[in-house]
Amino acid sequence: MPVSPSPSYHGYDVTDYYTVNPQYGTTDDFKRLLDEAHKRGIRVIIDLVMNHTSVSHPWFQESTDPASPRRNWYIWSEDNPGYKGPWGEEVWHPNDKSYYYGIFGQGMPDLNYTNPEVRTEMEKVARFWLDEVGVDGFRLDAAKHIVEEGQAQENTEATHTWWEEFRKVYKASNPQSFTVGEVWSSTDQVAKYLEGDELDLAFNFDLAEAVLKGVSGESAFMIRTTIASSSQTIPPIQFATFLTNHDQNRTISRLGEDVEKAKLAASTLLTLPGAPFIYYGEEIGMTGVKPDENLRSPMQWSADANAGFTTAEFPWRLVHDDYKTLNVAAQTDDPDSLLSRYRYLVQLRNEHAALRVGEYVPVESDVSQILAFLRTSKDEVVLVINNLGKEPLSDYGLTLQRGPLSGEYRAVPLFGAQFLDKNGKLLAPVISSEGGFENYLPLPEGVSLPAIASLVIQLQAVK
Repeated sequence: MPVSPSPSYHGYDVTDYYTVNPQYGTTDDFKRLLDEAHKRGIRVIIDLVMNHTSVSHPWFQESTDPASPRRNWYIWSEDNPGYKGPWGEEVWHPNDKSYYYGIFGQGMPDLNYTNPEVRTEMEKVARFWLDEVGVDGFRLDAAKHIVEEGQAQENTEATHTWWEEFRKVYKASNPQSFTVGEVWSSTDQVAKYLEGDELDLAFNFDLAEAVLKGVSGESAFMIRTTIASSSQTIPPIQFATFLTNHDQNRTISRLGEDVEKAKLAASTLLTLPGAPFIYYGEEIGMTGVKPDENLRSPMQWSADANAGFTTAEFPWRLVHDDYKTLNVAAQTDDPDSLLSRYRYLVQLRNEHAALRVGEYVPVESDVSQILAFLRTSKDEVVLVINNLGKEPLSDYGLTLQRGPLSGEYRAVPLFGAQFLDKNGKLLAPVISSEGGFENYLPLPEGVSLPAIASLVIQLQAVK
């Protein structure tokens, strides 16, 4: 969530872009956080709200006077233009004898990016956080809404032009600075923000939905087709993968509070291509359904008062009732917990370049519940097999008609060795002249692939 001062709990209606919300501490406190993170090799990005401010922001307060020099910092109209927003919402809000434009409601008026003074000021804001405070980049809120073109209120050409210009600003401050855009649109629209010199990454909302629906509905079809379209339209590794975020019902609530399905969703997220983002609490299975406040409750660290989140009498919002059993402390030493699954897979991804940056190669199966694919890098081949179904499978033969493989391989389990018989041996594929394989079953005869389970195999070349 944004760290700047705001009258709201969520912080998306900023009143001052140049300091930290006093409820969080001081700017010096935040700088110390950055210093300690950087010492540990951790980079920190913040949520930057560039599309709009609070109605309480001094800029907007000044702009309510038609004679003010800041009048044109926002979008004003003497009459109500009458049109609605992209999802049918009211976007023109009355103030005295005129109307101002605010796509996210009357409390959050949009800045006017056709005004060069606004663009200059917001560039200054970015440089402040990068140069003076020391952050490493930004999550760019509402990235598709920055510049309106009449009634076109999202994904306009002017918005793309703005992000091209903004990239020059943050890369000039630090060539390694990083942006990820919240572009809540279809994959083909998201791709346009990653072409040329705009954003570094953008969230892949279509893929997030496909993974949850695939795991919930026990079908790989939607995941496979969405990955295919993403891979065809978005440059490699430039989409940000996730399951749910702070605007959506939490993952385990979407999955009927089924922990095994949550584990499978985690396995899918952390083996697919892209840069994965994990919403806090997802790694322990925190629940939460709308309204938004219920999706953003305090992290459940322990069974102590207030879930170990604070020693104050009350946290900013009450924790969920399940915190005494559903918390980090309870799962830390349990090798079969959801938290342990996340930790293992994050470490596995860090250790294997193929899972981080490898090419995605889909692998076929006649069984609709099977999601299988290769991740291949220069020096490594990893095969991922997910059984999305609720029944164990013994006949799920994997086929790759044409692929990047050659020679002989041994199959080594990276995850899922517990499925094997006592000798722990996997069968290796027989590679065809086309670099693929046919009807490959990696588990020994008599050993089934369990329901709602993942198997990750490294194919090591035999020299």
